[in-house]
Amino acid sequence: MLKRYGLPVAAAIAAAFAFSQMLAAQQKPAPATPPVEPAVSPFKEPLAGAGIVEPETENIAIGTPVPGIVARVQVKVGDIVRPGSPLFKLDDRQMKAEHESRLAHLASAQATLQKWERSPRPEELPPAEAKLAEADANLADQQALYDRALKLKTENAVSEEDLTRRRQAVAVATAQRSKAESDLKLLRAGTWTYDVKIAAAAVAIARAQADQSRTELDRLEVTAPRLDWENADRTAFKVLQVNIRPGEFVGATQGPALIVLGHVGKLHVRVDIDENDIPRFRPNLPGVAKPRGNPRQEFPLKFIRVEPYVIPKKSLTGGNTERVDTRVLQVIYAIDGDSPLYVGQQMDVFLNAQK
Repeated sequence: MLKRYGLPVAAAIAAAFAFSQMLAAQQKPAPATPPVEPAVSPFKEPLAGAGIVEPETENIAIGTPVPGIVARVQVKVGDIVRPGSPLFKLDDRQMKAEHESRLAHLASAQATLQKWERSPRPEELPPAEAKLAEADANLADQQALYDRALKLKTENAVSEEDLTRRRQAVAVATAQRSKAESDLKLLRAGTWTYDVKIAAAAVAIARAQADQSRTELDRLEVTAPRLDWENADRTAFKVLQVNIRPGEFVGATQGPALIVLGHVGKLHVRVDIDENDIPRFRPNLPGVAKPRGNPRQEFPLKFIRVEPYVIPKKSLTGGNTERVDTRVLQVIYAIDGDSPLYVGQQMDVFLNAQK
């Protein structure tokens, strides 16, 4: 009985199970819901582009003019600094020693110049005058001896050799007297003009070397830049990044920014317009920006300028259709009003390209 009806029943159950599984496999899966809704353009004919939030002054990458060891970092991320405020300082011990040496050299050159300008000293004249008086007395004495020898010569009381010696002694005394007189005149005439000029030039060289070392010493302390625009002295910068620590070596070659600053005023959005969409773009197009992850939040944009040089695309959004060899036109828009955005944040930008 069991063998007669059991096998057909089991076969029917297996067939029903297989049929139900086949129907379940043919059903279409429910559409997947994205974790974040994509941004939707509010315009009928939009011109879309990827945007990056940046400060009004753009990102100011601070570097160092000279290599060295960081001695002190005087700011931290989030600080507000003014133009000229110190940011970080390099080790300056060697430059300080060199500056002190050059200052000493300058002081020596200045003293030498003052010596030449104030020559002769009042104390130098009496010895020179006494030397001339001594030469006069010696000449008079030698002349008297020579005159006496001439008288004795007529009486053959002096030999020709002694007379010649007396004559030469008078000549020597005359030359010594002339030298003493010339030395006194030279001393009274003061310093030669060209000696003063040489000493002044030495002072100028020493001062320039001291100023150079002072400048090099000042360059070891890096400060916030002064911008050449209206009310630049009242500009405030916000420290966006600090990538150095005390004790680290930093070089003057191009590399990652040591400190990144930005003006804390209005935020801008740098929009990349694909080269294929450039023919549709026109300056002053109105637009809106929506932050990634919150497409319901919308910020009106105000046109600022176009950077007319088309560059290779650097900011990649991760889209499947994105090409890395694409060139883009960069357009700068300002975000109207206060916005809870961060510098470097990606935005979906939609411009109204309707004619």
